Amino acid sequence: MPVKKLKPTSPGRRNMSVADFSGLTKKRPEKSLTFGKKKCSGRNSSGSITVRHRGGGHKRLYRIVDFKRTDKLGITGKVASLEYDPNRSAYIALIHYEDGEKRYVLAPEGLKEGDQIVCADRTKVKTGNRMQMKNIPSGYKVYNIEMRLGQGGKIVRSAGASATLAGCDSGFAIIELPSGETRKVHENCHASIGAVSNSEHNLIRIGKAGRMRWLGRRPQVLGKSMNAVDHPHGGGEGHSPIGLKAPKTPWGKKALGVKTRNAKKDSNRLIVRNRRLKKRRR
Repeated sequence: MPVKKLKPTSPGRRNMSVADFSGLTKKRPEKSLTFGKKKCSGRNSSGSITVRHRGGGHKRLYRIVDFKRTDKLGITGKVASLEYDPNRSAYIALIHYEDGEKRYVLAPEGLKEGDQIVCADRTKVKTGNRMQMKNIPSGYKVYNIEMRLGQGGKIVRSAGASATLAGCDSGFAIIELPSGETRKVHENCHASIGAVSNSEHNLIRIGKAGRMRWLGRRPQVLGKSMNAVDHPHGGGEGHSPIGLKAPKTPWGKKALGVKTRNAKKDSNRLIVRNRRLKKRRR
């Protein structure tokens, strides 16, 4: 869906842009599939702030999205509506199944109201359908991919994202992820055909600080602007240099050029090509 540029009636709206929701269904969300979301403002169960710069924001109603769909194998569903979801960048689709049940699923690009979709081990290769990766032809775009059998879709779920299925080998499907990483996933894992909706989400310009507050994001300040007791970069006269060989986090750890991912992760053995290799070749 296109991005709508606003008239410059104020400095904040001069460069602001919003998504054009004309393609979505104008209706209230399905009441049986929603519940009120309690804000935690970046705090854990003991009340300590574990994620900084979070708090406030508009009240949200959480939509229960079915990322698995495997308990509806072979049951055809009709797209009743395409809806906005404040909890994610992608749009969602309300599905009415033949057995009378209603569920929300991630909406792919090109899905329209009235379309029929189905989840099965093997089915027609069509946008929105979900099946085992060993039955999807090579070269097709997929999204909402399972990483472990029966776990439900875990990766490639944000707006406009899609992975490419390169093929299957020795019981594994080889997929090329949006990051440039190539990895193996068990061939019996399920994936949906197509690319995630709202592909122009990255073109939206926030325009003003207040809009970030609506999203629940509080202001961020450079470490060099703080006092020495608050940040390793702080202190000094005015906006002075940090005075270190390498920048640090507020807790004294190196901030740039240091690997933060656990090297002992079990899933590392399934990585065929690291995402950083592709970036170096450009």
